[in-house]
Amino acid sequence: MNQETATPEVQLGTRIQNFSVQLSPTPRGARLARLLATEQLRSWGLPMDPAAHIVAELAANAAMHSRVPGRDFRVTHYVVGGTLRIEVSNTRGDRLPQLEHPLPHAESGRGFVLVDALADRWGTALGPYPRKTVWAECHVGPPAERCRAEEP
Repeated sequence: MNQETATPEVQLGTRIQNFSVQLSPTPRGARLARLLATEQLRSWGLPMDPAAHIVAELAANAAMHSRVPGRDFRVTHYVVGGTLRIEVSNTRGDRLPQLEHPLPHAESGRGFVLVDALADRWGTALGPYPRKTVWAECHVGPPAERCRAEEP
């Protein structure tokens, strides 16, 4: 596992905090992504929910649907101002996420429905080939600005 942590930077008067780690595309790698995200958010003094759930869903999708033998996936978190951005990059740019509502009895297919419900915004970015990045953003400023999932 290659882990890169960067000390906070100051850019245009805004404090930037970031964390990035490369993990194997396995269930164990997805679990580790969630655990590392939780610990990093704790060390930054940020709320763990709903960010830990978003990381869990995006990492599980990278491990399950975007697995290519010998190619890892990368999880990156950074905070700029009052926004936490979560990115999960993998080497399956040919498989873009779909926001589909599964049948009530289906055993899977709810990942992006959950991400859509928990994040303020989410999307995908392609490149460089064959990479894709799925990202989600949550406000982590004052409680009134936090993600919808934390609202009463």
